[in-house]
Amino acid sequence: MWKKNVGAIAIKSMALLVVFGSRYQVLAQEAATPYPNMAPIDQYIMTDQAAEIALARSAAPKSISGDAEVLVLKSNGFETRVKGKNGFVCIVERSWTSAADSEIWNPKVRTPICYNAAAARSYLPRNIKRTNLTLTGHTAVQTDQSIIAAIDGKELPAIESGAMCYMMSKEGFGGDSVPHWPPHLMFFYPETDPANWGAGLPGSPVLAASNPAEHATTFVVVVRRWSDGTEGREAPGHHH
Repeated sequence: MWKKNVGAIAIKSMALLVVFGSRYQVLAQEAATPYPNMAPIDQYIMTDQAAEIALARSAAPKSISGDAEVLVLKSNGFETRVKGKNGFVCIVERSWTSAADSEIWNPKVRTPICYNAAAARSYLPRNIKRTNLTLTGHTAVQTDQSIIAAIDGKELPAIESGAMCYMMSKEGFGGDSVPHWPPHLMFFYPETDPANWGAGLPGSPVLAASNPAEHATTFVVVVRRWSDGTEGREAPGHHH
């Protein structure tokens, strides 16, 4: 039932577009949010670094994440905790880069992601910069403006060919509105027409989110299994 649910969420709230790609401000004007302000920074930090490393690695199968570089979040931003050998970089993203606008400050959000080398060079820097700005007290709007300016000024790189990431962890937490995303892959492109992939069409397994301001389009493909090899979707006939 995953695909149906994911599509419904996408249409209903655009939360999906926020999570699968860059953040959007569409929901910002909506009524009171349960997380109106940023919590104290220590609520976003995982004190057990071994647990954060393991959670980050759970984004992709061990054959990929086992040799990946791993970053952990400290109060002054992400830092390398494990050097990698295969070009992949795994991190646990926090709410300001991976939750719906209504939960941008939800301190419980933990989304494990493993970026391939092209994405680590060209997409991850955007999220690292967003994190650094956030941790130094910038508002979401100021941060968005800074990111856009940095992309336009070539301070942040354009999306590289072949950039993608794995999000196949069953351990992550996406927020109160969507606690668990299905296991999926994301493919990052410079702004592209989603129709080129048939994204979002009835029956298509591909979803897309475009962010013209950041010159990026993200395609999302749901996969069958979690990173540990177990089935990622409910068995046929089982409904919640």
